[in-house]
Amino acid sequence: MQSGYSLGYLLAAVAFFVIEPVFGWRGLFAFSLLPALVALWVRSRVEESEVWEKSLRLNRTPAHQVFKDPAVLRRFVYLVALMTAFNWMSHGTQDIYPTFVKKGLDLSANTSIAIAVVYNIGAMIGGVLLGAYSERLGRRRTIMIAAAGGLVVVPFFVLSTTVGWLMLSSFLMQVCVQGAWGVIPAHLTEMSPDAVRGFYPGVTYQLGNLIAALNLPIQEALAERHGYPSAMAWTIVPTLAVVILLSAIGKEAKGVRFGTSGSQAPSTTARGAAQP
Repeated sequence: MQSGYSLGYLLAAVAFFVIEPVFGWRGLFAFSLLPALVALWVRSRVEESEVWEKSLRLNRTPAHQVFKDPAVLRRFVYLVALMTAFNWMSHGTQDIYPTFVKKGLDLSANTSIAIAVVYNIGAMIGGVLLGAYSERLGRRRTIMIAAAGGLVVVPFFVLSTTVGWLMLSSFLMQVCVQGAWGVIPAHLTEMSPDAVRGFYPGVTYQLGNLIAALNLPIQEALAERHGYPSAMAWTIVPTLAVVILLSAIGKEAKGVRFGTSGSQAPSTTARGAAQP
């Protein structure tokens, strides 16, 4: 599922390349109405899942009662922290990178777009492969392997100066970053109590995204003083380490059976597999 984000990013880069030179940024914003309408059409055609329908019939526990459970509340705080690190990781390797290519290395806007297309192909590959592989290895282990791979790529990612190396290093970085993200749609859903499964993943993700919005101004401020390579390295390396740490100390509920509990967070064994 997460690879849809990377595909959208790639298509947005291509749309910028085609539309912005002719119609400007306003034309690009106007074009964004089209995918919004497509989303409305899809939403009108897709039925609710059978698990959700069943859960709605069987579970009438109000959300505020669900959050009276200390385990649910602790897990909520943990997932917000995890999503902060994850969003910092993705935005830290993406948001400032086109500016680094254009302003830091004095390459053309078209070159920046070409690099963005390449690294989003890597992102889609990583999301699909590692998301699927987490079914065998486990959610947390897959995340930790992907983040560790990102740490190995960081020196090439921040120090490359030629187009070829920029494409290769950013491709590999997004294989790792979005490979870790490929686990998240399943991981957040599995970690959510039945009664608040629509609320829990979305709000934890968005709160993490809100906190991680600090990343770009911090990177820009560091870049002005120390240059783009240092700004990226000083923010990306600690973030990848935090992702590994939070994943290591957390739990997972791979294989949990949805619709069996209305208010409790999924219980886990020592190996991380969900109890029925």
